[in-house]
Amino acid sequence: MNDTNNKKQEQGLKRGLKSRHITMISLGGTIGTGLFLASGASIAQAGPGGALVAYALIGIMVYFLMTSLGEMAAYMPTSGSFSTYATKFVDPAFGFAMGWNYWYNWAITIAAEISAVTLIMKYWFPNSSSVLWTVLFIVVILTFNLLSVRAYGESEYWFAMIKVATVIVFIIVSFLMIFGILSGHDRIGFENFFVGDAPFNGGFLTIFGIFLAAGFSFQGTELLGITAGETDDPKRNIPKAVRSVFWRILLFYILAILAIGLLIPYTDSRLLSEDIAVSPFTIVFDKLGVAFAASVMNAIILTAMLSAGNSGLYASSRMLWQLAVDGKAPKIFAKLSKRGIPVYALLATLAVGCLAFLSSFFGDGLVYMWLLNASGLSGFIAWIGIAISHYRFRKAYVAQGLDISQLPYKAPLAPFGSLFAFVVCMIVIIGQNYTAFIGDSIDWYGVAVSYIGIPLFLALWLGYKIKYKTKIVPLEECDLEHH
Repeated sequence: MNDTNNKKQEQGLKRGLKSRHITMISLGGTIGTGLFLASGASIAQAGPGGALVAYALIGIMVYFLMTSLGEMAAYMPTSGSFSTYATKFVDPAFGFAMGWNYWYNWAITIAAEISAVTLIMKYWFPNSSSVLWTVLFIVVILTFNLLSVRAYGESEYWFAMIKVATVIVFIIVSFLMIFGILSGHDRIGFENFFVGDAPFNGGFLTIFGIFLAAGFSFQGTELLGITAGETDDPKRNIPKAVRSVFWRILLFYILAILAIGLLIPYTDSRLLSEDIAVSPFTIVFDKLGVAFAASVMNAIILTAMLSAGNSGLYASSRMLWQLAVDGKAPKIFAKLSKRGIPVYALLATLAVGCLAFLSSFFGDGLVYMWLLNASGLSGFIAWIGIAISHYRFRKAYVAQGLDISQLPYKAPLAPFGSLFAFVVCMIVIIGQNYTAFIGDSIDWYGVAVSYIGIPLFLALWLGYKIKYKTKIVPLEECDLEHH
């Protein structure tokens, strides 16, 4: 009976996303505050060379994760994505924890984006109320998500387009300035790259410290897996998106960070500014003499945050919907509207996103940092889950006598890619706040802030495991049936 129910629900989600939508949704998920804002602090801390190394290493790991996820998503497209894969190929308890962890990750990210939005709006309207902007943004992203999956895809396509265009213009303008073609100044050349201790400031440990910021910036690439359940022709469109997204992201990040590092010495105190209005992008456009650079850049960062909130609401509501369909969340979240939208899952997710309201009561910056830290780790935990699920998927595929060459998309360098991604993610998670353990006494507050995601995940996993006595699925019994 449950199976026919599942089938009915599965038909409910509309396959309204085209290849251009899923490529842009994935790009849109990654080009956001991480690139526009966090990149400055990364360069200030590790120097331009250090920031490049950290972002490049995380970039390589994300490539392997994307190809691993792409292989599973093209073979078995579902909105539950890695929660479903973890259930089928690893252990139902692991799938349960993965799903809830990912839902919480994006629900908190929505809250973080909204609290950042209030800071951005205060740039133009310093005396306005945070509550007003919070409500306004919640209404906007809810509207896009309630209309139809097509409306969501289209809105995200254009949001992402603005960001992509900005990054491209920024990179072109920056390099024209570096070589003295623009702005009438002397050629800047590469001297800022070697100011003081640059290109590497603070050695290996500082680069390691930037890892998390870089990882947080790249989070959102895995949205590809979630969109698979609502993509038309997933076997063709998902591999296409996997291939294009990764190279674009790497180019955007690496070239943008290189440009910032060449144009702004890492010793420039503005890079570390807590003020969102002083984005490294703003500083560069300012240098160029664009009169209203800060306002333009602010408006673009605003669309970036809207876009991240938009994608976050989409991803987390689909994950909650799938958990409900699989019986791992209250049944009410499995209900769909006539347009195939999981309305209750959307509203519940947004209710958690409204934690952003706290930002207006407890000092705009502090809550933002807590929210960011709480969701930073859960993103890496989701990535670890993807790596483990893919490794087991490959093993099960071979164990059941199936031919790898028959897969609609094959991850290059498997299984090395999943193992490499697993190891890098583990290192990042464990070393997240290594400084809290250095010194005369352990900084327990620092440990709590940084590692809060781990006990949350373990409680979900072990709680479900103990209650339902689940076991790791033997390779021969992994459910490789794809509908």
